[in-house]
Amino acid sequence: MTIQTNPPLGFGGGLSSTSTSGPSDPLLLSLLILATLALLYAALVHRPRSKGGSSAPPVVSTSPVCGIPIVGTIVEFGKSPVKMVQRCYDEMGPVFTVPFFHKRLTFLIGPEAQEPFFKASDEVLSQNEVYGFMKPVFGPGIVYDASKKNRQVQFQSMAHGLRTARLKGYTSKIEKETRQYLEGWGESGELDLFKALSELTILTSSRCLHGDDVRENLFKEVSELYHDLDQGLTPLTVFFPNAPTAVHRKRNAARAKMVELFSKVIKNRRENPDARHSDGTDILSIFMDVKYKDGSAITDEQVTGLLIALLFAGQHTSCITSTWTSLFILNNLEITKRIVEEQKGAFDSDPDAAVDYKKVNEEMPLLHNSMKEALRLCPPLILLIRYALKEVKVKAAGKQYTIPKGDMVLISPSVGMRIPEVFQEPDKFDPDRFGPGREEDKSSPYAYMGFGGGMHSCMGQNFAFVQVKTILSVLFREFELEMVSKTMPEIDYEAMVVGPKGDCRVRYKRRC
Repeated sequence: MTIQTNPPLGFGGGLSSTSTSGPSDPLLLSLLILATLALLYAALVHRPRSKGGSSAPPVVSTSPVCGIPIVGTIVEFGKSPVKMVQRCYDEMGPVFTVPFFHKRLTFLIGPEAQEPFFKASDEVLSQNEVYGFMKPVFGPGIVYDASKKNRQVQFQSMAHGLRTARLKGYTSKIEKETRQYLEGWGESGELDLFKALSELTILTSSRCLHGDDVRENLFKEVSELYHDLDQGLTPLTVFFPNAPTAVHRKRNAARAKMVELFSKVIKNRRENPDARHSDGTDILSIFMDVKYKDGSAITDEQVTGLLIALLFAGQHTSCITSTWTSLFILNNLEITKRIVEEQKGAFDSDPDAAVDYKKVNEEMPLLHNSMKEALRLCPPLILLIRYALKEVKVKAAGKQYTIPKGDMVLISPSVGMRIPEVFQEPDKFDPDRFGPGREEDKSSPYAYMGFGGGMHSCMGQNFAFVQVKTILSVLFREFELEMVSKTMPEIDYEAMVVGPKGDCRVRYKRRC
């Protein structure tokens, strides 16, 4: 590829490379400026709005935040994506397109409109083009950066580590970590529940994902490196994943150190197979044995990348969801009483019995539905995104739409799960909406999106339910809890992964 050193004709004033002054004719200069503005308008405004023909979704052309074309919707989106999507849904209906510089963001809101998003294959709606900014975090050749065949193998190994037989063993590990952590609380006190549950979540995740040797000997170092990786994911990262910022440099250093650390763990396990490193159920043990379809073995760097990917997915979802679930329960005295009674019933025959998978899975329906309801009201991911490799047909509200090839296609669980036609009194915390006789989440296959849906539903959702419910089962049986604040914290829509913003403190007293 050759690189021109002279400015192209039309943008350089038609001057030779030796000229040092601009055009002398003011009219020519004015025409050049007008031509440049016309090209920018065509590229940034007209083309994104006119693409797709008569069956394309309606285009959002104005914003109450700012009346300037292009700028208005960008500013509004930057202030609050959820509020903007809700406004556009109210004004335009379930399918609409928002021009975003030279991009087109097409939103699908509501169960009917969302169906193609969940049913389409990767050949139609792709994730790779959207989530490439995660490569510096996970590393090369992992998930969205892997070939289709290798990605399938990676996902299969993850699913193998999260199947029911292993979840049964993870339950006791999670309970053990929870009880050890709660011993440090003493008999009574006050603390930030969000901070506490974030610490507890990574402890339990490390025990199940990494194994006993890592949890017992390397946890502090792993958690510090994870923190630097996590802080290296910012809004800027989405658009410029390799921008030379301080947090990106720390992120890169942390990933390199994480690879070095786990390479030593893997080497030690392979060189000393008879030593007890773990009980063999941790997911690290599974990843170490992965072989791709071409016969090549997974590298230590890729093993580390998969562990980082799983920890990223689980840590945010579980700590945020356990916090919201706890606070919603405590904010409703009737629900709190019922939760405590449910726990007593589950352990009625033996109050000191261990938490097991059967109890968690079958004997805590209210706690289960409370977690589902917390996810409905406060999903950690407010937008899910795909890239249209082909035209996509959408039917919604009696109309047919064609999403053009090249559009970014989005759904918003935050908006889609608060539609009053789908969920009665959608802003109310009501875990009974999922119970017998109501089951509002089953009104459509794509009404509830707490863990995504369709082909790309979260494979870790069963682990998340076991992890959060085990932690909260122990917590509500061991302590009497009350919120310090009289109101629920706000939802932090400014964060990359949405959690609570505000006072999350609780008072606690150990039960007799």
